[in-house]
Amino acid sequence: MTGRTALAAIAVLALALGACKARGKTTPTTTALPSGAVPVASVPLAPAAPIPPAPPLGPASVPSSFADLAQRCDASVVFVKTLQERSIIGRRRVVGEGLGTAFVFDPNGLILTNNHVIEGASEIRVTIAKREYAATVVGRDPPTDIAVLRVDAKGLEHVPFGDSDAIRVGDWAVAIGNPFGLSHTVSAGIISAKGRTNQDVRGLDDSGYYDFLQTDASINPGNSGGPLLDVAGRVVGINTAIRAQANSIGFAVPINMVKELLPRLLKDGKIRRSAIGVHVSTVQAEDMARLKLTDDTGALVRVIVPGGPADRAGLQPDDVIVRFAADPIVSPERLRWVASLAGVGSDVTLRVIRAGRTFDLKVQLNELPEEALRVPEPQEGP
Repeated sequence: MTGRTALAAIAVLALALGACKARGKTTPTTTALPSGAVPVASVPLAPAAPIPPAPPLGPASVPSSFADLAQRCDASVVFVKTLQERSIIGRRRVVGEGLGTAFVFDPNGLILTNNHVIEGASEIRVTIAKREYAATVVGRDPPTDIAVLRVDAKGLEHVPFGDSDAIRVGDWAVAIGNPFGLSHTVSAGIISAKGRTNQDVRGLDDSGYYDFLQTDASINPGNSGGPLLDVAGRVVGINTAIRAQANSIGFAVPINMVKELLPRLLKDGKIRRSAIGVHVSTVQAEDMARLKLTDDTGALVRVIVPGGPADRAGLQPDDVIVRFAADPIVSPERLRWVASLAGVGSDVTLRVIRAGRTFDLKVQLNELPEEALRVPEPQEGP
């Protein structure tokens, strides 16, 4: 992004489960199981469903050029220009403009980009295959920095979605975007890391939703909202943020996260999130011995919101949540994500470890209240 809209790295709001960085030791008043809890004595946790590996790239399939891929996908990459206006003594005045990138994912005029690309815009103009259109906002989700736009056009060239779970660290990645207004710039690199969070990208709200792909494909201001592609030309991420002082460290929202949000954004224009009512953190080394844990997997409950679902169900500080419904919980980030999308009013079974004992506990999820949401001051972003 450039101009006023380039101020945002990612506009993120509070989420169903607030992150709590406190490391103080909180001793529960009792280790007894809450009423309704189902002890789990010898039943092992079911293993997570295996992630299908991406097809290996043998010596014969290593691309000698990305020219065919770039040519095939280029017509689907969108140049975005936004205007911000305000009224002064009854007259409209342009106070800023921004540039960014997007891509067509549906031939009937549907486009994906970052929310911070179009945040606060009074007018959105997009250029697709050298033709300019007025774009309208179909839906947006600031907590994940995703926005869906629509233009009045049919039969557009579009790029298919890939599988961001299957792509591996070391796989090729290609970015196409409009850095500094240089339209349709292609850069290539690899997937440098997966699962990056707000601990890795400065300036993000602690309560946001983060599971970034990291890439060394060159990303600069103006690339925001553009596609990160695999070698087959499928979108595996949306380029979103950069480490400004670094050399080729960029971050993309994984496309599998977008896939989960997209049906709701197309239907409702926003995401209605559910909440457990706890503050959680990672399990630290000192917690393992104190809480009789065999590993550091799961989400450690630090604070219970009074009167919330967790409080009503009998959850306690120092409980470790290791499963949410059918999902193994390997980190607080995973718990935040699945809990926020489980559905307001849903009855969900949690698997909990307390003082060496494992049991199942049912909770009924609340809606995350609008007043709980907040937008942080951004620090980095393309």
